[in-house]
Formats: sequence, C-alpha cells, structure tokens
Amino acid sequence: MDKYLENLLSPHERTELCSSVLPALLDSISNIADSLREAHHVSLAGTTNAFGDGQLNVDILAEDILRAALKKCPAVMTMSSEEDPVERSAGESEKSLSEQYTIAFDPLDGSSIIAPNWTVGTIIGIWDGPSALNQNPSTKQIAAVLGVYGPRTTAIVALNLPNGERHCIEIGIGKPESMNHEIIRPEVQLAEPPFKTRYFAPANLRCAAENGRYMDLITHFVSNKYTLRYSGGLVPDVVHALVKGHGVYVSPVTTESDAKLRRLYELFPIALVIEAAGGKTVDPANGEDILARSVAHCDERAGLICGTTEEVDRIKKALLGL
Repeated sequence: MDKYLENLLSPHERTELCSSVLPALLDSISNIADSLREAHHVSLAGTTNAFGDGQLNVDILAEDILRAALKKCPAVMTMSSEEDPVERSAGESEKSLSEQYTIAFDPLDGSSIIAPNWTVGTIIGIWDGPSALNQNPSTKQIAAVLGVYGPRTTAIVALNLPNGERHCIEIGIGKPESMNHEIIRPEVQLAEPPFKTRYFAPANLRCAAENGRYMDLITHFVSNKYTLRYSGGLVPDVVHALVKGHGVYVSPVTTESDAKLRRLYELFPIALVIEAAGGKTVDPANGEDILARSVAHCDERAGLICGTTEEVDRIKKALLGL
C-alpha cells in the first residue's frame, strides 16, 4: 500500500501526505475499529457538541483517537471536527514545511445506529493550506477518507492531484498492533449503464408524505424495481454504491425538511470520493455541484443527491425540474 501511494503522490511533492498524514489517518481508523469492538456499552456522554447535538461516549472516543494521531503529523497545521467545529492549531506542526494541511472530520458518522450494531463510518477531508474556510473545495480539498466499521474494517481514499487527476482506492485496514493495511481495489469506479441491478437509498423518507415530488420519485424507484439499500448511515450507503458499481443516495431539502448534512465535515469529503469514482454530487435545493462553493463557517449545511451520474441527473430533474 505504501508503495502504491508513493507512486501516486510523490511526483506531486506530497511526501508528507503520503508518508505521514494518510498513514496516521488509516492507523486511526484501525484504532477506532478496535476501540468500538471493546465499547460494549453505547451511551450518552452527558455533553453536547458546539451544534447542540448530544454526544455519545463513542463519539468522544473516536474524536480523541484522531486528534492524538494528527497532532503527531508535522504537516498538519490545523484541524476541526463536527464535535469541535473550530479550526485549531494542531500543536506540533512545523511551519517551515512546504506541505501544510488542514483536516476537517466527522469522527463517527452514524453513531445513532451503533447501539443495534450496524455499520458506521468516519468521514475525513484533507485540505491544502492552513484553513478549509473560504477555500475552493474542488481544488483545495486534496484528499478524502471514508473509514467503514462493519464485519470488516475498510477505507475508501480519494486523491485530488494537482494535475487534475483523481483517484479512488479501497483499502483493507489491518489490526492496530500490526497496522497491516492492504490495497483491495487500486481503482474504484462506478459502472456504466446498462445496469443489471439499480440501487436506491432514500434518506428522510417521512417527508415524502408532505412532498409530492419526493413521493413521485419513491414511486418511480419502486415501480421500476430498484433495490432498496438504506441503512440510516451515510458512509455505508455511499460505500455500498461504490462496491456494487451503481447506486444513488437522496437526502432531500424541502419546506418540510431542513438540510441536515454539514458541508465541511460530511458533504465535501463524500463529494470528492463519489466524483473521483466517476459519479456526481449535487445539492437538492438548487442542483448545484456540491464542490462548486466554499464555506465561510463550519456549520453550513445542505442536502445531498449523489451516486451514478445518470441517476443523479434523473433525480435532480424529478425534484427540481432542472
């Protein structure tokens, strides 16, 4: 794995990203997975994050593991997370390094479905420079990582290279003591039509009762014999599409349903992964590309349509008439 990343990144002067930042993040995913296996009791920690969301003990656990690892990476200048949404100094960064990165992450996305022991994930965006705010996400977010905690522990890594190339890789995560990570798929790509099976993941299905366009879209999926694959977790639903080669995830924004997903910590990394795999991501409120606009603060939110390009375009037209 190390050699593969080196071949991709070293020619672009991303030595620290290859040798320090990405390995630290993958090792953290391994350690989070190991800690979750020992977290037999999932409970409220009695604290809330800056957004007012109640924190689970496992949220704090994952947060602490990632921050401890990132503080040891000399090129990481700042970091922020959904649990602590303020860009803070990493502490031990070396300002003289030519590479400087900001990490924005959701330490444990889908923690509400941990209690029934469902698959959950970690979402990480890696940004070029000392801040992710007011930066062009299509060029300044230079990598994204999705950690997947299920029967196996895996990671999807998307790379946004300076020459315009994008790569999406699937990695098997080894045990914490060995850190033996292995490339599963060196190139993750969504398939081209025709598709043998079509998958759909409709988030916030309840709002279809008040929104006719969303109800019509659900009816279209059912009438055309799409296969439902929705877990309630953003990471496993997106990764399912990447594994199967087809799929579309819909988290609508309607008058009955406000935007819930945070652009910096969830949408931008997911968008880079999907687009690096040949798919498309748009905002269901206006049809805009998710990576088309920067954020000025950490709590900016939006909905999401992502997946196979053909399906995303169909859904955008169905919901917005565009």
